[in-house]
Amino acid sequence: MIALTVRLPQHKNILPFYSAKRPGMIRADKISLDTIGKKVENGERLNLDEGVFLYRDDVPLNEVAELANKVRERKNGNYAYFNINTHLNPTNVCVYRCNFCAFRADLRDPRGYLMSDEQILARGQEAVDNGCTEMHIVGGLHHQKKFDWYVNVVKILHDTFPMLHLKAWTAVEINWFEFLTKKSVREILEILRDAGLGSMPGGGAEIFHREVRDQICEHKADTGKWHEIHRTAHELGIKTNATMLYGHIENAYHRVDHLIRLRETQDVSGGFQTFIPLAFHPDNTELAELRKLKKPSVMMDLRTMAVSRLMLDNFPHIKAYWIMLGIGTAQTALSYGADDIDGTVRHELIYHDAGATTPEVMSVEDIQRLIVEAGREPVERDTVYNRVIRDPQNQSEWTTGEPVEVG
Repeated sequence: MIALTVRLPQHKNILPFYSAKRPGMIRADKISLDTIGKKVENGERLNLDEGVFLYRDDVPLNEVAELANKVRERKNGNYAYFNINTHLNPTNVCVYRCNFCAFRADLRDPRGYLMSDEQILARGQEAVDNGCTEMHIVGGLHHQKKFDWYVNVVKILHDTFPMLHLKAWTAVEINWFEFLTKKSVREILEILRDAGLGSMPGGGAEIFHREVRDQICEHKADTGKWHEIHRTAHELGIKTNATMLYGHIENAYHRVDHLIRLRETQDVSGGFQTFIPLAFHPDNTELAELRKLKKPSVMMDLRTMAVSRLMLDNFPHIKAYWIMLGIGTAQTALSYGADDIDGTVRHELIYHDAGATTPEVMSVEDIQRLIVEAGREPVERDTVYNRVIRDPQNQSEWTTGEPVEVG
């Protein structure tokens, strides 16, 4: 495996828009759940100090959940969204060595793989046969594959299965494509869009603050570049998601700082659809071995869900990704600010390699049952949040309905 010695294109502004100071700008005795509750009731924006306050262990989680649920129901009523989707990871060979990742492999590693066009198309056929509306495509940055190979993955799938929405390539991959081609972000996204790209996932965000990012993924697209890529996608009409990897070496300040940076980018470009808090899974990762880290607790998962909903007032949706949270926690999260539980998720590898013990696929019936048990109304949606109408005689056949309503 070659060592990565190149310097990828980075954004000059390491901390875009928001220059967060440490907590303490507002006197601690001026912040309480009552004052925060009044701001939530009035639809006012919470600040950094208030977000950090909500992470305190002595702040009752059930009361934070009530506030988050109020915002959740204001925006999405009693609906809980899901989709029928599949994942495709065309390769796990990667030039980067992020110490939180258990998925990547070196070129000569026995675990390393590279899918052929035939294998990729077979996955597409399987997805269509099972009624999937979306394929989520991410993978390693294979140093022997040119940009055209990544474009081809999208193109052959789109040409063969035009109804299948392709949510493909994170900002980290787009940054790598910049290095490979010397093209601008806009040019790269336009090429991918013309090939059939429908939207982008939100991976690669991890934690934005440099204190943490430099320790867990120092060579990857930096914070400014990640935001630049998503803003450019939004300008081109490409919807994207956003994520945060929590429960490792970061603290409450870093998490809230991360959320505020996302919120400020959304203020500018408006193209984020969903925020997905991702719980760190430590198994088989270098970071966990070095720092003796454990998986975040259920209480941390639920508090992060609730704080995310309260801080991200301009995000339409918050997703409880059951693959990472576990089915029970994801179900509970529907009362802690989440309004989406993701989907059937066939062939997910990245988090299962890191120790996720959840099933590798969940049936539509099970998803609907979990939502109903949580007291919510299940709604199948497509990737860009239109309702999906199924043929009652053939569930693999579907049409696009009206956009979901968001308050």
